[in-house]
Amino acid sequence: MTDYFVHQSSYVDDGAVVGSGTRIWHFCHVMSGAVIGERCNLGQNVVVMPGVRLGNNVKVQNNVSLYQGVVLEDDTFCGPSCVFTNVSTPRSHVSRRDEYRQTLVRRGASIGANATVVCGVTLGEYSFVGAGAVVTRDVPPFALVLGVPARQTGWVCRCGLPLPAAGDRDGPCCSGCGARYRLEDGRLSLIDPLTQGG
Repeated sequence: MTDYFVHQSSYVDDGAVVGSGTRIWHFCHVMSGAVIGERCNLGQNVVVMPGVRLGNNVKVQNNVSLYQGVVLEDDTFCGPSCVFTNVSTPRSHVSRRDEYRQTLVRRGASIGANATVVCGVTLGEYSFVGAGAVVTRDVPPFALVLGVPARQTGWVCRCGLPLPAAGDRDGPCCSGCGARYRLEDGRLSLIDPLTQGG
């Protein structure tokens, strides 16, 4: 008996690893060699290919394909129909299996609905990719990126709220949870833990 839920319309192949408390909903396919952590949620029509790794408490919404080379760390969120790739120059008549590139989504990062993440990039901790954006390069921790191609337009807190513009050396403070940040050399880092609600 398993300690995770799989809807009767879905398939989890032998050789896949699924953590306790995970829920796999309608029409999903988790292939052999995939590793899914604890308390994850896979929405309808999600495919998890061999070699893909999901940490704990990862949420993957409907219609997402996780191709070989994708790594989602703990607490990451993939919005409905967001897209990953794993080859830079695909051709149907040319095998590129030895050219798969890793896409790393760091802890707490969120990817909005219909966004595309081109292979070979890293999304930093708690970064936020807006709906419909096309990510073609690395995204710094806590950065908010929007557009095609995606460009940074601001910063977001670990709790998900936009941060005000930095007004002093210590950087912004979240109006929602009270977390404080430091901005140095164009990179934001957390200096105080969440004080409420986090």
